[in-house]
Amino acid sequence: MFKRFDPSNDISTSTQVKASVQRSIKTKILEAHPALVEETVDELLPKKPPLVQYKVGPHLMLYCRQGTLTEKDSDEDVTRTPGNVPILFQQRDGPILPTLRFVHAYQYPGSGVEFTTVTVDKGAIPFILGGAHIMCPGLTNPGGQMPQDGLEKDEHGFDLPGLQKGDGVVVCAEGKQFAIAVGVMSMSSSDIRAKNKGVGIEIAHYLGDGLFQAEEIH
Repeated sequence: MFKRFDPSNDISTSTQVKASVQRSIKTKILEAHPALVEETVDELLPKKPPLVQYKVGPHLMLYCRQGTLTEKDSDEDVTRTPGNVPILFQQRDGPILPTLRFVHAYQYPGSGVEFTTVTVDKGAIPFILGGAHIMCPGLTNPGGQMPQDGLEKDEHGFDLPGLQKGDGVVVCAEGKQFAIAVGVMSMSSSDIRAKNKGVGIEIAHYLGDGLFQAEEIH
């Protein structure tokens, strides 16, 4: 999606997000990442200044936060220069996904920010960093990890998968501290475990792609 993204050429329009739209975004984030609480999301997305929405092509929206974004680099904080920092994006009516730089900014012990996450085994890393989708064995092999299935039941008493088809997820990798990609489940976690073949997660954004390199939008 963002492999060759170039903000100087690929962005057509920009507008400030209305308060009602920003509230809707917060609600969708809480639904997609149940480990987050409302107070934390309010801190991540304060009312002022409002988010800035950029249109990328015909079906993609990029949401940016005005101001600076502080990231953890080893034991030191690195503060980016002022500007519109990409933090979220959405394709068509799909899930609202966080950018990797936004995830990395809170991916340290005690941050209180926990996104819905899966882990791939070491063998999947080079393929993902080349822009490939995640195959099921990368999630089921030793080193791979997904949320447990069956922790919740549907209205008929049947087990629900830990992740549903269409859910947005942050992708971590075996042995790595920081997330390497963001994507959308192309089948449920229970189906991935049962079938163990085919594409399990469609990658939307990965470490080193055009969006990751676009630290700010001007």
